[in-house]
Amino acid sequence: MAGAVPRALRAQTAPAPAATANPPATTPAEPATPPDQVAGVRPFSYDILTQEMKARAAKPYQERKLTDTTLTKLSYDDYQHIQFRRDKARWQDKDELFRVEAYYLGWLYQTPVELYEVDAGKARPIVFEAQDFQYYPGLKADLPKTGTLPGVAGFRINTPMNRPDKFDEMVSFLGASYFRGLGRGNVYGLSARGVAVNTAISGSEEFPVFTDFYLEKPAPGQESVTIYAALESPSLTGAYRFVMTPGADTTMDVTAQLFLRADIQQLGIAPLTSMYLFGGNDPGDFNDYRPEVHDSDGLLLDDGGDERYWRPLNNPAQLASSYLSSENPKAFGLMQRDRAWPDYLDAQAQYQKRPSLKVEPLGDWGKGMVRLVEIPSQYETNDNIVAFWIPAAPAKAGDALTFAYRLNWGMLPLPSDHTLAYVKRTRTGHGGVAGSKPKADTRKFVVDFEGGLLGNLPADAQLKTNLAVAKGKVEEQTLSKIEGTNTWRLVVDVSASKGTIIELSAVIEGYGRTLTETWLYQWIKE
Repeated sequence: MAGAVPRALRAQTAPAPAATANPPATTPAEPATPPDQVAGVRPFSYDILTQEMKARAAKPYQERKLTDTTLTKLSYDDYQHIQFRRDKARWQDKDELFRVEAYYLGWLYQTPVELYEVDAGKARPIVFEAQDFQYYPGLKADLPKTGTLPGVAGFRINTPMNRPDKFDEMVSFLGASYFRGLGRGNVYGLSARGVAVNTAISGSEEFPVFTDFYLEKPAPGQESVTIYAALESPSLTGAYRFVMTPGADTTMDVTAQLFLRADIQQLGIAPLTSMYLFGGNDPGDFNDYRPEVHDSDGLLLDDGGDERYWRPLNNPAQLASSYLSSENPKAFGLMQRDRAWPDYLDAQAQYQKRPSLKVEPLGDWGKGMVRLVEIPSQYETNDNIVAFWIPAAPAKAGDALTFAYRLNWGMLPLPSDHTLAYVKRTRTGHGGVAGSKPKADTRKFVVDFEGGLLGNLPADAQLKTNLAVAKGKVEEQTLSKIEGTNTWRLVVDVSASKGTIIELSAVIEGYGRTLTETWLYQWIKE
């Protein structure tokens, strides 16, 4: 079953790794390189990594994890008092545009991760030492300050993202297969994962882990960086390649080759993880001075052509799921459309700067569906939103699967095709007429469509609202243009029986064409 994930459990800006003079014991795990070559240089390519992970999938899974050591007993406060020293960053040669820093091993991060530098087709271990880290006053754990580390928890890559004289974080890999990226002007928000296994279904979710990373050393002045990763779990192995280019929107071209050890009930490709606590369409009972609190406010699915879907997010009273069927989608993602500071009024969290994340499939993904999972949450420190692609074909033991896609991190401006109006906002409230007694058994949905060809039409245009309400009854429905704007407002009152899950969709049509995104919504009548 699914529960909201504490933000500390996935990739984040956090302290970095170091460890003890005497490496702590770890449970044995088959290394990604032959045992007699771990300490030295060996040939490397993505094809070699792929063959290694294919071979490993034919063998039983062996977890790589710290055992009982000082590191496993680090508290949250201890972990925050250990930071990587910027002057120890790798790749600090002249004209190099990327620098590598590591995260400290311990606390929640119990899997020793190995890093390798790839140069001229050869892989060489990147060795981190305890003295690569700063130990600040207040650290209670007794940790040696010298000695080679037994691995790290993850790493981040910095680059001159916003200013030519300052190296800002571009991407962070930390915890299981979680990672986060930034575009220009962003602060960290939602995450991506390598793969999702049995998320929010009966039984336990499996969390595959990136165990080994191979960082291709960029040439001086090179504006992209390539990372390879080995992924392991009881049910599968994987070989990943990430080609990352920073910018206003940072892109990551991802190739994932997966080898299944076992049948998987639900395989989630290109999973995204975010947070939605409350907002305009779902204010909840938080009694908060801020109008909205979320890393993302909606799910986008672009089927291509004139079919684009927008599903505002909710913080439901119970676990909720929505399924959007598609074939070879153009894109899907979790977006942050509200971009003005007054939308949030949070001077610290800066939610208006959280990146949107769009997945663009490359090649033929065939039939499948995007699943959206919404998990009840009382705290903005929990990630309670998950979205991923589920292929239509069952995932069977022995399968070898390849998926390629592009991740776009950044402000990601609103759709600019100038044809379809987009959903500017969604608001909900009691049904009935303003100024009169609310109709307790009904819910009012107000959807504002803005721009596109629709926005240019006069108020008396001949339009049709294609509205569908599953398991509910439409009590009232109006569509009108808001005077002095290019916005059209759809207002719908819906009634339903207690305990019903109602699915709504609406799209505006006219003059022989679709004029808006398709608005989707799920209402659980309590």
